[in-house]
Amino acid sequence: MKVNKGFATLGALSASVFVVGTSEYLIAGLLPQVGEDLDVSVGTAGQAVTAYALGVVIGGPLMAMLTSRLPRKGLAIGLMLLFAAGSAISAVASSFGLLLVGRVVSSLSHAAFLSLALIAATRVVPAEKTGTAIATVVSGFTAATLLGVPLGALLGQSAGWRAPFAVLAVLSLAGTMLLAAVLPRQEAPSTRLRDEIRVVARRPVVLAIVTTAVGFSGVATVFTYIAPLLTRVSGFSPAAVSGLLLAYGAGSFLGNLTAGRLTDKSLNATVRGVFGGLTGTLLLIPFAVVWQPTAVAAVLVLGLLATATIAPLQGMILRHAGAAPNLAVSLNVGAFNLGAAAGSIIGGAIVAADALRWTGLAGAALSLIGLALTYLVLPRTRSQDRVSLL
Repeated sequence: MKVNKGFATLGALSASVFVVGTSEYLIAGLLPQVGEDLDVSVGTAGQAVTAYALGVVIGGPLMAMLTSRLPRKGLAIGLMLLFAAGSAISAVASSFGLLLVGRVVSSLSHAAFLSLALIAATRVVPAEKTGTAIATVVSGFTAATLLGVPLGALLGQSAGWRAPFAVLAVLSLAGTMLLAAVLPRQEAPSTRLRDEIRVVARRPVVLAIVTTAVGFSGVATVFTYIAPLLTRVSGFSPAAVSGLLLAYGAGSFLGNLTAGRLTDKSLNATVRGVFGGLTGTLLLIPFAVVWQPTAVAAVLVLGLLATATIAPLQGMILRHAGAAPNLAVSLNVGAFNLGAAAGSIIGGAIVAADALRWTGLAGAALSLIGLALTYLVLPRTRSQDRVSLL
């Protein structure tokens, strides 16, 4: 019975994360429609993406600090209601300014809810299954990228850009009811805010967060510009690139779940194996993309490894955060977004220098730095090789 309850909880958390994750990149595919309807340029409309990202990176930790003493179940429900409100504001926005307000409101719940979901997931499974629990929750996010974002974009193109945000608001309310029904009631954490801040100031936690930001930026340096790389260098048609990106997303989904199970067996070996694999794959991409069969293989392997970083990296945080993980996990969620932004900037500079083919070299260098940092965060000891929580 306890196993069934744990499964239901993980399912509800993953489904809710799917809704939240879909919102992050949904608007990127609707910028022309948004700009035309709200009478702003596409470049200005793109600031809705920036506003959301800043809300996640800055607002997430602030929300974690402000809500650190609240009961977890009530907080999860409240955050989903906040997300629903932000989606509703976006759906009815009559001006670009109001759309930005809706996006920021939604983003404030993003990092806080994802970090709460990750921690809550580890509390309903045995300690030796924490990696799998983390990966199960994160699978909602990868499914959002694979299905939620493209389906939302299709809906927006056929029914208007407001329609997918209205659907997200409804799905958020459905997620709220699901969480209310199956999420176990948990008392408010006994840790104080100063305890959370003290944990974040620990050297291993700081290094783990930096590892996340630097390591994930290596993936973003290449993936942000993967479409033009495959069309201009590999010679694929736009339709073929869409198919490859779908395969990439499916690989990410499988890679995340596999990494979760491997993390349960050995956190150290998994995080280093993934970063080692990423370094090698990114290093080979500039040479693989010149021939279509090897380009396909490189994209598939990159997909398998890209999200395989999440479970072990969150595992590193949980290992060192002890009994006060809320702020640390929230900061680590923000570090993924920060890494994505940094990678996009680095890759953009390389593309601007007319070196699109060589983004993989910069990505490999960043992943190699991430690999080196893991040896500072996780010393090579057998006794601590499993993820240990709380």
